[in-house]
Amino acid sequence: MKKKITIIISLIVFNIYQAKTSIDSIYIPDNHHQIIVEDCDTCGCAAGNGASGFESLLNPQFVGIKYFAQHYKAKENLFVKDLTQDQYFNTIQLWSRIPITKKISLYGSLPFHFHEKKTMQGDVKINGIGDANLMGIYQFINSKESIHQLNGGLGVKIPLGKFNEKGISGVNPSFQLGTGSWDYQMVLNYKFQKDKIAVLLNTDYTIKTENKKYYRFGNQWNYSATGFYQIVGNDSMVFSGKLGFQGEVYDGNKQFKEMLPNTSGSALYGKLGFEASYKNLSLGSELMLPTYSRLAGGDIVARSRFSIFLNVGI
Repeated sequence: MKKKITIIISLIVFNIYQAKTSIDSIYIPDNHHQIIVEDCDTCGCAAGNGASGFESLLNPQFVGIKYFAQHYKAKENLFVKDLTQDQYFNTIQLWSRIPITKKISLYGSLPFHFHEKKTMQGDVKINGIGDANLMGIYQFINSKESIHQLNGGLGVKIPLGKFNEKGISGVNPSFQLGTGSWDYQMVLNYKFQKDKIAVLLNTDYTIKTENKKYYRFGNQWNYSATGFYQIVGNDSMVFSGKLGFQGEVYDGNKQFKEMLPNTSGSALYGKLGFEASYKNLSLGSELMLPTYSRLAGGDIVARSRFSIFLNVGI
C-alpha cells in the first residue's frame, strides 16, 4: 500500500485533464459535460464496497478499464479483541457508456474480483467474475454553457458473481464475489462548472434483495462532493486535480428475514486524485483515506482505497 500511495502522490504532481471538441472538459464551454457512473465494485454490506455514483467528468461515449483496490482491518474471530486480519478487495472492471438520445444514455460494467484475507490458518483467496451493472441515465437540466447540470439514473445489478454461503459466517460477510441477488440503484448528481473550477455533488441509494440462500445484504446510501481545478488546458490536452470526500452508510444484513448483529456501519473518506486526457484517451486515479470508520459494529475498520482507470472515446 505504501508503494501505491507513493505512485498516486507522484501522479498528482503531473495532474492532467482532458479536452478536445468531442471530449468533455473543464473550461470548454462548447462541450456538453457528460458524467459517468462508478459502480459498487463488490457485494457490499459492512465492508468491501466502493460505490460513488456519478463521479467524473469524462467523454460522453467511451469504453474503458479500471482497477480498484481496498484495504480493511478486521477481527480474526470472536475471541480476538484486536483488529489483526488484513483484508484486500481487488477489482478489474470493464465499463462503457453509450448515448441513446440527447438526454438518455446507457451505462454498463462487468467486474472481475480477486480478494484476499490474511488469517492465522493461512491466506484465503477468492477470484472470479462479479455482478454486472446496467443503468439508464437521464439529463434533467443542462443550462447554457453547461454551468449547471442535473442527472439521474436507475440501474440494476445482475447476480453473475458467485455467492458462498459459508462466507457469511466470518467477520466480514462481504468477502464474496457477488451478493447472489438482484439489486437496484437510484442515483442523483448535480454539477456546477465555471471557468477552471467544477464541483460535483452526488447521492445514490442501493436496494438489496434476498438471494436464493435467504440472505439479504443491507441497503446502502452513498454521498460525495468533489471539486475539480484545471491546471493546464489546450486543444488536445487538459490537466486537472480533484479533491473531495465520500461517505457510505450500510443497513444491517438479514437472514431468514431476521436482522443480524454487527453487520451495519458507516465510513467517511477524504479523497485526492487527478483526471487527464489526450485526444480520445482519458486517464484518472484516486486515493481515498478514511477520516471515520465504524463497520460491522467496530469489528472492521477501513484503511485505504486506490483506483486508476483508462478510457478510450468511441
